[in-house]
Amino acid sequence: MEKLKSHQSFSGQTEFWKHSSKQTGTDMKFSIYRPSCAVEEIKGGLIWLSGLTCTEENFITKAGAQRILNELNLALVCPDTSPRGLDLPGEHESYDFGSGAGFYLDAQVDGYKDHYRMESYIIEELYPLFDQMFQLGGHIGLFGHSMGGHGALTLGLKNPEKFKSISAFSPIVNPTGCAWGQKALKGYLGEDQSLWIQYDACELVKSGKRHAQKILIDQGLADEFYPAQLLTENFEKACKESDQKLEVNYRDNYDHSYYFISSFVEEHIRYHAEFM
Repeated sequence: MEKLKSHQSFSGQTEFWKHSSKQTGTDMKFSIYRPSCAVEEIKGGLIWLSGLTCTEENFITKAGAQRILNELNLALVCPDTSPRGLDLPGEHESYDFGSGAGFYLDAQVDGYKDHYRMESYIIEELYPLFDQMFQLGGHIGLFGHSMGGHGALTLGLKNPEKFKSISAFSPIVNPTGCAWGQKALKGYLGEDQSLWIQYDACELVKSGKRHAQKILIDQGLADEFYPAQLLTENFEKACKESDQKLEVNYRDNYDHSYYFISSFVEEHIRYHAEFM
């Protein structure tokens, strides 16, 4: 791995790294927050998954999370949202597919299947790397925003033994039912919709996937993508019918931006800290 830069922040360190990924066949970047305490005093870690068009820099730069992470002795890692440095067919033509829009799945179509393996990258590569870097002993929570909220819900529900807790801001909860999700799922997985449902949080809950802890979601009511793309109530209904514990906070006047995330990120981090 190569450290690209580091900045002192609330007595800890905000760092940016690059490493060669076996899963994507490319270099991948991620950012971390290293609290100021000794490694053996770190109580746990959080993986943040960002949304469409984002990189490893958005959350760690805009969300204002470092102060509370340092107070609670929690580490953080933020991966990029897709492989970079490729030139696949259609990869750079739109903001909601391809570059910056990996959707935290393992692609099945030609070309993309060799590189767009963000599910395996997070679970099989980044997770153990982060766990070992901070000696976390598996005390790791998962959260994200929009496309990254979709990733947090689906990866968390499919891997409850790995993640102590799950939360999301403005997640795409039912991608098989919205334009963003349908475009991405068809583009990465092909026409067989039986493959799509393994990346749909509503369908996963309906099929019996569960997390032992209550899932936390915050959704702004002034969000320009709510409800059409986000379909929050569909996940509420699925969880209620399937006895999955869920708390959804609808926030008046908040939109889809990092102004919203930064307003409530402390609540989410404190929620995760309960399970560390």
